[in-house]
Amino acid sequence: MQLIVFSKLLKDHSIPELIELAHSHGYDGYDLCVRSGYPVSPEDAALTLPTAVRQFSAAGLSVPLVTGPTSLTDPRQPEAENLLAALADAGVPRMKLGYFRFDPAQPYWEQVDRARRTLENWEILGRIYGVQVCYHTHSGNYLGLNAAALMHLLQDRDPAHIGAYLDPAHFAVNGEPFALGLSMAAEYVSLFSFKDVLVARVQLDGPSTGSGQRHGTGKVCWVPAGEGVVNWREVFGEVKRTGFDGPVSIHCEFEVPAEEWLETFAREIAFYKRWNADGLA
Repeated sequence: MQLIVFSKLLKDHSIPELIELAHSHGYDGYDLCVRSGYPVSPEDAALTLPTAVRQFSAAGLSVPLVTGPTSLTDPRQPEAENLLAALADAGVPRMKLGYFRFDPAQPYWEQVDRARRTLENWEILGRIYGVQVCYHTHSGNYLGLNAAALMHLLQDRDPAHIGAYLDPAHFAVNGEPFALGLSMAAEYVSLFSFKDVLVARVQLDGPSTGSGQRHGTGKVCWVPAGEGVVNWREVFGEVKRTGFDGPVSIHCEFEVPAEEWLETFAREIAFYKRWNADGLA
């Protein structure tokens, strides 16, 4: 497996600083967040993305995935084709979409049909530019929130151009067994995102504290790897059993005091490197 780091929480790091950080901790590259205010933004990606990827490549690092804005869901959006063209020029093989929100006031299958038509158009663009468009399993009020729901969206699409981006922590929030979800989405699995999670019970009418997300009757808290409910022995065992050798994006979205973040980041990387190397944590 190729261990890369999601650069969302490294917004203030320049490309040379990201390179130095990767060399310091020994991971393979980046899931590069391309959003406004980042070193590479959708507005200037045509120029800055190929340059950034060349810098990473010269330093022995890869960029197998770009994560676009969370609002990027419709291939008719002005930035959609421009961003795919920039990925093609830079040699980045995958792009992560934003999310299709679920509206409980509308029939589920009508929403699924609309999302499927949208993904069909993404598939067309992906074929034109040679980029695989990936959808991430994100718990909460989203379509495709786990592998079972994701397959409602992806079934019959071409897996060369539409991929599944599976997240065992979000599986745990939804109560979907990892091995079951992995098997359901097997034909489409392109990459994984790794982080750990706890779900605390809260009152629905009470205030939300901290920075965790509210899902149903629980508050989702992202925690350092090994401190949550994800069964990493099962996750790594199943991923390795399938022979997967693609990218794993380490998300580093744990909730710790700011002054402890870099130290926790170092432990996070070391945790996944140990599991990847020999299955021991």
